[in-house]
Amino acid sequence: MPTPTEVKDAWEKAKESIDSGDYEAALVVLRSAWDKHAKEADVHQTWSLVADSEAIKASSSGRSSDYRKSIRHYEKALDKGAGKEVRRRMNRVRTEMDERGIGMGGFRLVDDGAPTIYGIFAIVVVGMLLLVSLRYSDEGLNLSSLWNNDDSDQSNITGSDMAQLTISYVPSGTSTQETVVVMLALNRDAAPLHVDNFVKLAQRGDYDNTPFHRVIDDFMIQGGDFTNGDGTGGHAAEFYGYCDGTETAVECSNPNSYTLPDEADNGLLHQPCTISMAKTSQPNTGGSQFFLIPEDSTPDWLDGQHTVFGQVTSGCSFITSISEVETGGQQGSTPVNAVTLESVVIS
Repeated sequence: MPTPTEVKDAWEKAKESIDSGDYEAALVVLRSAWDKHAKEADVHQTWSLVADSEAIKASSSGRSSDYRKSIRHYEKALDKGAGKEVRRRMNRVRTEMDERGIGMGGFRLVDDGAPTIYGIFAIVVVGMLLLVSLRYSDEGLNLSSLWNNDDSDQSNITGSDMAQLTISYVPSGTSTQETVVVMLALNRDAAPLHVDNFVKLAQRGDYDNTPFHRVIDDFMIQGGDFTNGDGTGGHAAEFYGYCDGTETAVECSNPNSYTLPDEADNGLLHQPCTISMAKTSQPNTGGSQFFLIPEDSTPDWLDGQHTVFGQVTSGCSFITSISEVETGGQQGSTPVNAVTLESVVIS
């Protein structure tokens, strides 16, 4: 069915209003087009523009209801066939929600990784279906063969420490746990404090058997919270001159307050197969949490805000696979089956 010219014009006007930050004007013109051509306007272009408008409104108001409305509209756009760029914009809003401590709330089959009563019923049904349709992989796991998987160019990496991450997870569509190895080259020249921090935490064993608590498809996988395991904790390995993001000459009274100074303007970008430091919306608040970017993600809106401090040299396909596992929880990003960082070995 052809899209009416009036609807297309509404899209263009809405885009112009969104670009200028006028979400109200964008919503008005989109509502007008919907009222006159509801059937033809019920497509992903309309839903994504409404979501973009609501996202601007949410950033301005700070209201959780506005954020949630934006996410629901993005999800509707994706259901209608929107592409990865819309998913990336939705992920930006989710990141902002995380930084503000806003959850999705509402009715869900899974809450914080644990099924609700409705979720239990759904699991039983799905389990019965899996018994009928479960397929077994022909490929056995051979850890010794993983070293040659997804080798990346590291010719531009200097001053690097190598880190071997051993991770266990259940790939999407299966019920069998796999153990894989991901290799990183940590760029000490570009981010000396971040690499020093990561190396010391790894050598102390703080990262061993910790969860990847936050996984978002087409975006990233995040872990490293060795204190609480859910993304609410984790601190720097030692005193680096900052306590909870505030620069101070006096060491923090509580080690849980140790944070890192930002090293985000180091020329390293959030490209596929890189590692970056997680933090709050405030500067200099990195601690132990980090995130790995899969092959299909380029979250460039994080450039200059979060510190990239290394490159995946082997096993990036596993990061991509982990980013696609089934998730739930209040934010919709908690793996249903545990994704565990079993160990980090520095060489």
